[in-house]
Amino acid sequence: MNILESISSREDLLALDDAKTEQLCGEIRDFLIEHISKTGGHLAANLGVVELTVAIHRAYDLYSDRLVFDVGHQSYVHKLLTGRMSGFDSLRQYGGMAGFPKPSESVADAFIAGHASNSVSVALGMARARTLSGAGYKVLALTGDGALTGGLAYEGLNDAGESGEPLVVILNDNGMSITPNVGGMAKHLSNIRTKPSYYRIKKTWRGMTGTTKTGQFLYKEVHQLKEWAKKKLISSNTFNDMGFEYIGPIDGHDIRKVTYSLKIAKEMGKPVVVHVLTKKGKGYPPAEKNPDLFHGVGKFDPKTGEIAPVPGPTFSDLFGKAIVELAEQDNRVCAITAAMQNGTGLDLFGERFPDRFYDVGIAEGHAVCMAAGLAKQGMIPVVAIYSTFLQRAFDMLIHDVALLSLHVVFAVDRAGLVGNDGETHHGLFDIRYLKTVPGMQILCPANGAELSAMLRKAVLEMKGPVAVRYPRGCEGDYKDATGRTVLEQGTDVTLCAYGTMINPVLEAADLLSSQFISAEVVKLDSVTDFPEELFESAKKTGKLLVVEETLKHCGIFDELAADRRLRGVRCAGMDLGTAFVQHGSNRELWEKARLTGTGIAWRADMLLQDEEPGEDWYD
Repeated sequence: MNILESISSREDLLALDDAKTEQLCGEIRDFLIEHISKTGGHLAANLGVVELTVAIHRAYDLYSDRLVFDVGHQSYVHKLLTGRMSGFDSLRQYGGMAGFPKPSESVADAFIAGHASNSVSVALGMARARTLSGAGYKVLALTGDGALTGGLAYEGLNDAGESGEPLVVILNDNGMSITPNVGGMAKHLSNIRTKPSYYRIKKTWRGMTGTTKTGQFLYKEVHQLKEWAKKKLISSNTFNDMGFEYIGPIDGHDIRKVTYSLKIAKEMGKPVVVHVLTKKGKGYPPAEKNPDLFHGVGKFDPKTGEIAPVPGPTFSDLFGKAIVELAEQDNRVCAITAAMQNGTGLDLFGERFPDRFYDVGIAEGHAVCMAAGLAKQGMIPVVAIYSTFLQRAFDMLIHDVALLSLHVVFAVDRAGLVGNDGETHHGLFDIRYLKTVPGMQILCPANGAELSAMLRKAVLEMKGPVAVRYPRGCEGDYKDATGRTVLEQGTDVTLCAYGTMINPVLEAADLLSSQFISAEVVKLDSVTDFPEELFESAKKTGKLLVVEETLKHCGIFDELAADRRLRGVRCAGMDLGTAFVQHGSNRELWEKARLTGTGIAWRADMLLQDEEPGEDWYD
């Protein structure tokens, strides 16, 4: 019988002997490879934590104990062991199971996890809540060596170590985040070594001496000897210095050792770091060979590992090519990424200009702050960061870049919807928060040719902070690169958009034309400097519909609707609504919000009829 299918509770898991537990791990790997090959998802990270996750579930009851994931893309095994096997048929699909921990899915998911380095801070808050309420649950943070490249992790570790709160931090050390880790901590982790045998000795000694007064006296008297022995067996490391007991490193694929170590940590009643060594992609040769390629993967052939090709170059690819060309022309151009060299298209730059390429790890705040230092001393730094991750560097945008009007160029990748990664990764806020930064200029290319031209302008011609934002994926049907603002002439209604949203707007104009409605189409290259043609067009038609791939109040519509130059013009906006947008394909999410040619034409017709769709129209 298939063991995985028989696991419906923790008791079922605990009833397995060692041989059957090993068989279960093999079945989990086969299950993940088979299902993720059909839906896409985070494969390599989950293959690497199969034994570790099973051990955690054997040592803790995660329906009451709290396990806080860091990032959470390694949570699939946890989901399998908490009754969500059937959900994998719809993993990351619209209306289906999320690819990250989600408390609304299961009480076993303690917290949402999409951005890195926060798990220790969250777990410490939960531990302190337990102490204040007198509860008895245990708290664990599952972090990684990749997450330890982010500064927030050290803020949490610093406080947690000093707090004395019973808390276990499991450090899953696989030498990678998405690509191999960088920085001093990565080197430190490769050096520290501790033997769990010390803790076996300690436990046995306490048991022998704790039952009588004489024994307790003896235990106290030899405390100094014990500390000496500890120092001999355990080299001092950062975690010890921060106030943690340290156990490890342990083979993360040895369930018995991991389970035993976790049980020891649970009994200590203090902050503990359990350091486990795992291999990303474990058990699937294609993923072991190329763990970065199989980190977040689309559909693939499970037998060969061949990944379905992407239809054409992505915006990230086009950015990577353009920034290399600029660096060839001007040796002041530098590129910075935060652990996303491949994702942001900077692989070629890193190969061609290694002295001008900086991967700082998962440390967006540091990336922006360092860029400010480069700019202040005459370099031209280009910081390539996903929109959702740039949020974490907002203070540095204001304090370190904008206050001095430094020329830092931000390549804001994944702007707009990102599809199946869902609400933690959609880039729907950058326009609103970037527009609050004095002096920030925001350019919005609609295709690859515009991206190249705008990046050149941002790097070599403009001054001060500049953001060039572009979406995930490939360009649409709109290929014009003439720089025109008014794309189509009309008399009845003005349709306005920027970036790739111009594609459904042009489609809507065609549909309206077939209904004998004349739509004028205006494309904005910038959302910080509005062209006069926009206002002239809106006044001519008397109706303005602004279409944006942002949440409501996070784009430019509110600003335009309040502009005195649009007095007498009836204005309406289309966006993604007021709620966080769930996961699903971009097409499905656009259709839900009616950000399609048909939906935009429908809204334009309502505007012409002076009708409002009502607040529930997103549903």
